Amino acid sequence: MSHPIPSAAADAYRAAMRLWPSGVTIITMRGPDGPHGMTASAFTSVSVDPPMVLIVVDRRWRSHAHIEAAGAFCVNILGAGQSAWSDRFAGRHGEVPDRFAGIATAAALTGAPCLVDAVAWLDCTVAEAHPAGDHTVFLGRVVAAYARPDAPEPLIYHNTRYRGLGPVVTPPPG
Repeated sequence: MSHPIPSAAADAYRAAMRLWPSGVTIITMRGPDGPHGMTASAFTSVSVDPPMVLIVVDRRWRSHAHIEAAGAFCVNILGAGQSAWSDRFAGRHGEVPDRFAGIATAAALTGAPCLVDAVAWLDCTVAEAHPAGDHTVFLGRVVAAYARPDAPEPLIYHNTRYRGLGPVVTPPPG
């Protein structure tokens, strides 16, 4: 199929997408040498019946191969105050020997590690995988879920910075 209109330039695309605020997650999975994880904002709910979510992962990353091999992953939703975890799993501080050091984990139903103190987590089996450019869209069937009853506000990422929620400003009618 030919595309008569060229794609946007990569720099322009990135600049525009940085202005889309999103929540922050750490996707965890079993790897051949133990638990593995990556920071991701490309995550969304897909269906309630059956419960499904999707994540989008770069095919060049180790996490991609680990998800394919394990057939499962856990989406850990981060809260305000957990930006250091996000940075660690994004590799912003270089290679860390053990990204899970000092973070409480528990094995989910699928065997994927869950971050115990995350705001919420969703344990998923891979239901489908679809190539999309240089990434893969993984549809996950949620087999177990947890939400902290005392959940703090979510961690938000916008325009290369972490943010929190602020008050909603509603203009006066008229």
